[in-house]
Amino acid sequence: MNQSLDPMINKEETTEKELNEQAEIVSSEETSAAPATEEEQTLPPMDKEAILEKLKDFTVPDAAVPSRAEVEALKQAFYRIRSKETEEEKAKYIADGNEEESFTPSADPKDDVLKTYLGEIKAKRARQMAEEESQKEENYQKKLAVIEAIKALTESTDDFNKLYKGFKDLQQQWNDIKQVPASKEKDLWRDYQRYTEVFYDLIKINNEFRDYDFKKNLELKIAICEATEKLDEETDIVSAFHQLQNFHQQWREIGPVAKELREELWERFKTASTAINKKYQTHFESLKGKEEENLEKKRAICETLSAIDYSALTSMKLWDEKSKEVIALQAEWKTIGFVPKKYNTQIFEEFRSFCDKFFEKKSEFFKGVKEDMDVNLEKKRALCERANQLKDSTDWKKTTDEMIAIQKEWKTIGPVPRKYSDTIWKEFVTACDYFFEQKKKNTSSQKDEEEANLKAKKEIIEKVKAIDTALSADEVIAEIRKYTDEWHTIGFVPFKEKDKIYKQFHEAVDAHYDRLKVDKTERRLDAFKSNLEGIAKGEGGNRRLLLRERDRLLHTYNKLKSDLQTYENNMNFLSLSSKGASTLLKDVNIKIKSLRDEMELIAKKVEAIDKSLDSEE
Repeated sequence: MNQSLDPMINKEETTEKELNEQAEIVSSEETSAAPATEEEQTLPPMDKEAILEKLKDFTVPDAAVPSRAEVEALKQAFYRIRSKETEEEKAKYIADGNEEESFTPSADPKDDVLKTYLGEIKAKRARQMAEEESQKEENYQKKLAVIEAIKALTESTDDFNKLYKGFKDLQQQWNDIKQVPASKEKDLWRDYQRYTEVFYDLIKINNEFRDYDFKKNLELKIAICEATEKLDEETDIVSAFHQLQNFHQQWREIGPVAKELREELWERFKTASTAINKKYQTHFESLKGKEEENLEKKRAICETLSAIDYSALTSMKLWDEKSKEVIALQAEWKTIGFVPKKYNTQIFEEFRSFCDKFFEKKSEFFKGVKEDMDVNLEKKRALCERANQLKDSTDWKKTTDEMIAIQKEWKTIGPVPRKYSDTIWKEFVTACDYFFEQKKKNTSSQKDEEEANLKAKKEIIEKVKAIDTALSADEVIAEIRKYTDEWHTIGFVPFKEKDKIYKQFHEAVDAHYDRLKVDKTERRLDAFKSNLEGIAKGEGGNRRLLLRERDRLLHTYNKLKSDLQTYENNMNFLSLSSKGASTLLKDVNIKIKSLRDEMELIAKKVEAIDKSLDSEE
């Protein structure tokens, strides 16, 4: 028989002993409630206007009342911004020569707006609570009326069928009435239970109806007992606990069973419920210990960040290395779970302040680097002007030496601002190339030699292609190196054929390397070194080519480094946004690895060029 009963208690069949036991179970379940979940660690970046707009939205009559934690987080975010503005205003006041003690912050009209919205939200929450309490009181009066009606039925001499139907209607009314004031709930339920039992036990109802109800209720309660006992096998303790609450709700809505079975059946259900409640309590006690452990881990990260020696970070390389360490600590922080609620805001604010300080210091350093780049730009502009003055000279020997000298000087100058990098490099290399091309045109005898060299290199390509694939890997590599050495003994080919013949040679070599599965990066570096050996055999113009290639590589390296810095900065922002970023982080990490690999290869190429240049001096 469906009846509305309080959680965890079957009121229709409750003896005084059962009422006491059920009260103990209710108390146990109330105290084993799950600890409050950790609030969102960060708010989206918001200025004061956005915060006020958000609070204003909460004051709209139809808007839901926000949680206290959400309103508190917005209020604290507002006052942090306000505090920062006051500190900046104070610093400027002192910097202007004023005494610190005489400083008074400027009034901010937004403070009053904030207080107004907070007051409206508080009033709105109070109205909601008042309405809920009023509704509970109204429900209490309705349930009192139901109890009085049931009491009247127990004293009536009307026809049984009419009484029974009226009783069932009253039970449904009871079920339909929701919450009542908590302070009145226990007494209300006792009265309801007493007159319900009086109706069943004292009124001479038709035994057939009574036995039918008892049998049906017994089947339902046995099924609930079996389902509750099976919950002991559930691995998700929290899920099991919530399912148990549903079973208790069902139990209290089912009518009584035969009197001789009531205590036995209740004991079975209570035993199964107690086992689940104990597991639930143990589970959250273990979580509490884990939260303390997490707090210590987060404190250790904060200590590491606070110990950073900024005075030792004197180069871009050192800053980049330290940035990787800080980003790694941020990633580690995200893997650490909840801490005790009372420390949650404090420890996160401490962590964020250390991170903010680091990246502010880094920004200041790179601002200084930018100033150095501006100086480098002026130096390179002077070299461009000198190269343009020399490019039309026909004093080939003297001008060649001077051109090589300014190319060397160019190499010693550091990077320039990115927006000028391509332009200044193009202007410089165009002037240098123009001079050496003019010089080359005045060496006509070289053309026939270059054609012969082209033919010889084509023959070597055919020899490489014809290497016997049945040879062992070591034998094939030895053959390739032999032909590579022979290739580099041959001089220059016509300039328009240079790239084409070089590509054909390396395609032939790569075909063997691919078959032998030789690492591509190692192959690229080996090919580059081999090419250097050929270039280094010449004089003047060949040295110029080495210097030009070196500058090109440095230009590419700096561009990649700038791209890498951009991606790493993006990683910093993604690390502080906790939601929906995992796929993007994975893509960015892949790109960062690719950039670092390419930079490492370029560094090795530059090192090889430097060795080649040093060997000529």
